[in-house]
Amino acid sequence: MHTCRGMRSGSRRPLLIVAVVLMSVVVPCLTARYSIAQEGEAQDAGPSSYDQLAPVLLGKETFKTMLTRDKAEKPAVMARQQKLLEERYDLTLRPDPELKMSRGKPVQVGPAVKLPEGLTWKSLSEMSSEHIRDKNLFPKGFLPLPHPKHAAGGMLFPQMEIKQLPRLARFDLDFDLPEAFLPEFPPAIYLTTRPDLGDVSQGKAVTVDNFQEIFRGILNSKDLEGLRLLVTQFPQQQFNATADRKTELPVAMQGVACFDCHVNGHTSAATHLAGDIRPQSHRRRIDTPSLRGVNIQRLFGSQRALKTIEDFTEFEQRAAYFDGDPVSAAAKGVNPLERGSQVHFMSEFQELLNFPPAPGLSWDGKLDPKKFAPESPEMQGQALFFGKARCAECHPGPYYTDNSMHDLMVDRFYKTQTINGLVATQQGPIKTFTLRGIKESPPYLHDGRLLTLEDTVEFFNLILEVKLSSPEKQALVAFLRQL
Repeated sequence: MHTCRGMRSGSRRPLLIVAVVLMSVVVPCLTARYSIAQEGEAQDAGPSSYDQLAPVLLGKETFKTMLTRDKAEKPAVMARQQKLLEERYDLTLRPDPELKMSRGKPVQVGPAVKLPEGLTWKSLSEMSSEHIRDKNLFPKGFLPLPHPKHAAGGMLFPQMEIKQLPRLARFDLDFDLPEAFLPEFPPAIYLTTRPDLGDVSQGKAVTVDNFQEIFRGILNSKDLEGLRLLVTQFPQQQFNATADRKTELPVAMQGVACFDCHVNGHTSAATHLAGDIRPQSHRRRIDTPSLRGVNIQRLFGSQRALKTIEDFTEFEQRAAYFDGDPVSAAAKGVNPLERGSQVHFMSEFQELLNFPPAPGLSWDGKLDPKKFAPESPEMQGQALFFGKARCAECHPGPYYTDNSMHDLMVDRFYKTQTINGLVATQQGPIKTFTLRGIKESPPYLHDGRLLTLEDTVEFFNLILEVKLSSPEKQALVAFLRQL
């Protein structure tokens, strides 16, 4: 026994020596690492989101001080973003009285993007990319769109949604794009398992308070549990109970749900910044994509190339919710999901979400020739889509996605520049999103920079250099609206 005690006592000395040595190495390394990071960030356009939060997390700034400062800065921040939008777009409302989304919201027609003075879309499309870049003639509305407060970033919800769910309000920011250019709220819900029911939303935004009432008798108990998790609030970087949150109340606003951004399995156009890019100035704005039709998709995330909806569901909770920052996640209450039941159940419900009905399409995803004359704009647009316009090279039928990623090299049309804190430079490959139901998912492109389908057609006409005529572009839009 004495021998054993002696061995235990003696064994502490080597461990103590190792611990002292490790601390003498690790602490200076960490100190140097953070000093270098701070020096590097001082050279960037602005501090990262974590740097802005760090003083609060470290106790160097009170919540009240941050709240007062952010509220005081908010009018100037929003005025700067509004000025940017007005420079880029003609925000005059032009709804088409005969063109509606599933629940009746009028669709805005365009294009809304403003052209450089003295140019027309035709004259611009005849110029080379080098000339457009060197003469700074690329329309500003075609440039990457910054977050309203790019140095801070974070989840940001439209006012139409905040009116119903006040817990989603931030004290430092408001959403920037006008409601008329966003999806309808709340959107319809269509299920692959019960297409006979049509829209099952009952005109409501599905929440933890009403999901049982809406879906009892339609879903089995496993899918109901998956839906419950999708409408349950979990802590997030800006919406949590810690002192560096961006909500005034710490208790009533403890987090966000998956279906806060993906309302009713669709989208409210809520925005965020890509979590895996640094420095902060290079992070890209993300327009929340619709979850309709995820059952036919094999690629998730605009650039991450996640291969299953399970991967993406788990990634959202562990990484995207916290800007890819595990330190903040641990401090704010990350919610690790159990893969075999919770993630699986959530994913299974998401895969029930169907595209909206497209009565003009046949079984092969193309226009039904019995419903459209050969000379109709829709039929002409379809021929262009699969031919001259080159759309189908990335968006083949029947679901109008190739489940791949493509780099359109848009940066060949503009010089690297900083726009309200965002460095607009090479964008890299982006996922090919499905075009089914596209008229119900404005704004367009991965960051929402294109407000209408007309803007989208003008953008790709220029980028792909296909030189469509004005009637051809109108026909192409007519076809897209049938999808």
